[in-house]
Amino acid sequence: MIDAVTLGTFVIAGAASLFMAWAIGAGSSGSTPFAPAVGANAISVMRAGLVVGVLGFLGAVFQGANVTEAVGSELIIGEPLSATAAIIGLLVAAVLVAIGVFAGYPIATAFTVTGAVVGVGLAMGGEPAWAKYAEILTLWTLTPFVGGGLAFAIARLLRGDRFDEERLIALLGGIIGVLLVNIGFAFLGPPDGDGSIAGSLGGALGFPPVAGVDAGRLLVTAGAAGLAALIVWADLRRDRVAGERRFLLFLGGLVAFSAGGSQVGLAIGPLVPLLGDTAIPLWAILVGGGLGLLVGSWTGAPRMIKAIAQDYSSLGPRRSIAALIPSFVIAQAAVAFGIPVSFNEIMVSAIVGSGYAAGNAGVSGRKMGYTVLAWIASLVGSFVLAYGIYAAVSLVL
Repeated sequence: MIDAVTLGTFVIAGAASLFMAWAIGAGSSGSTPFAPAVGANAISVMRAGLVVGVLGFLGAVFQGANVTEAVGSELIIGEPLSATAAIIGLLVAAVLVAIGVFAGYPIATAFTVTGAVVGVGLAMGGEPAWAKYAEILTLWTLTPFVGGGLAFAIARLLRGDRFDEERLIALLGGIIGVLLVNIGFAFLGPPDGDGSIAGSLGGALGFPPVAGVDAGRLLVTAGAAGLAALIVWADLRRDRVAGERRFLLFLGGLVAFSAGGSQVGLAIGPLVPLLGDTAIPLWAILVGGGLGLLVGSWTGAPRMIKAIAQDYSSLGPRRSIAALIPSFVIAQAAVAFGIPVSFNEIMVSAIVGSGYAAGNAGVSGRKMGYTVLAWIASLVGSFVLAYGIYAAVSLVL
């Protein structure tokens, strides 16, 4: 039986979490996935906001558990977040992200939430989780180089004359097929984990392992690669321009789904330590967080979509495809390892990398400089504010 005080504090913490989810939906997860498609005139700003909201909700429900548990229980050692700490951390992060949304600058949500959670956790007396911080810092540091570098390389290949463009895009479609059937989904795995399409279908085939390799999974993966490449190639043969735009929109949808799976944990992760005092299952708060992302995408994302699509680089369909593929790869890697990552960092890096493939076409160095400063300020500022506010509240109470 939940007492009134416990229920009241959880409700307040839940409201703060929904505010954070709205801010994330209006900012990174709601704006960045379809920004390249909007910049390439493949979809309107308003329609992009509607579609990304639905896909982000589905990603939150089906892939959100790993990052949610990491944010809630792996950033601080020995001292689980209290309701007061969760409320302060979420409000500090949400306010900073909301300021970025209304100012038109993409604040890095992962930096902001991580800084706030670590700040309140240390203020409570917890110990730093240095091993987890090393994982997070490694991914954050590599993201601009890996994402921007891959986007640059793909864009240069698509612009060059050495390879047939239709076959190259079809090959990229096959690679996406390989990734899609091997990423984890909650509904395909055990109660405490996830499973992949290739693993489930491959296991159903009943083939014995060959040299330690799951033959069934390998067969399904190869089939998915071939089928995806064939579909993309046939579509391009019918109408190359329309086919490129449809492939671009499909990639945007995958990135939007991945954004939901990654970003929902930033909003609801601080609630995880509080679930032990309630009978609320994790999937229920995943649904709630997904709904917050959905509302944020529908009400606040168009402003940031415009900012990222037009202010950072002018991208056509090919360079937009080049930006979305590494974004999908990095996002799914973060989801699989349970590492909070900023979708703004992922997408902005990829957009700039693909933009430079055209000789610095439309890339705004001034805008990028302000953005990097905003990312650093969001991490440091959220940590300092959360630590200071929690310490002050503790003294008063």
